[in-house]
Parts: sequence; C-alpha cells; structure tokens
Amino acid sequence: MTPILNLHDIDVTKFLAVLDTCEGNVYLVTSEGDRLNLKSKLCQLVGLTKLIEGGRIAEASIICDNKKDESKLFRFNFFGDTADAKVG
Repeated sequence: MTPILNLHDIDVTKFLAVLDTCEGNVYLVTSEGDRLNLKSKLCQLVGLTKLIEGGRIAEASIICDNKKDESKLFRFNFFGDTADAKVG
C-alpha cells in the first residue's frame, strides 16, 4: 500500500474525532517507514506526539484499509469536513 493522503497543518482534536468514525484501519506512516494503526489510542498517542508542533500536526502520511475512510479523511484534510464526527 502506498500513502493516499498527506496531512498538513490539521486540527488534532477534530482529526481524532474523525478517526473515531472510521470503520477500517487507518495507518500513520512516518518518514522512517513505520506504520502506526491510528484506531489504537496508544498508537495515536505515540504517533501524534512525534508530529505535533504547537497543537497542530505538521505533516503525516495516511493509509486506509477502507475506501469510505479514505474519502472521509480526504474531505477532512481539504475542506475541514468533520461529517458525523462528534467534536469537542
């Protein structure tokens, strides 16, 4: 699998809320090639801690198992659309 989405300067709280609505596995791919399954709260903590700068994600690559999740995260990344996510 190749990364389908590069996230830049996103709101972490909203991103995590959208992740909670994803049906399949969502992986964060580091520049070193590590894959962290973001459906796991522990991996969210470990993975996002490395990427957060000033409360926002600087840059990350994402891979999804589910096409609906890809679409959902794409809309969030480009339009800020949180869809059915409960933010806040």
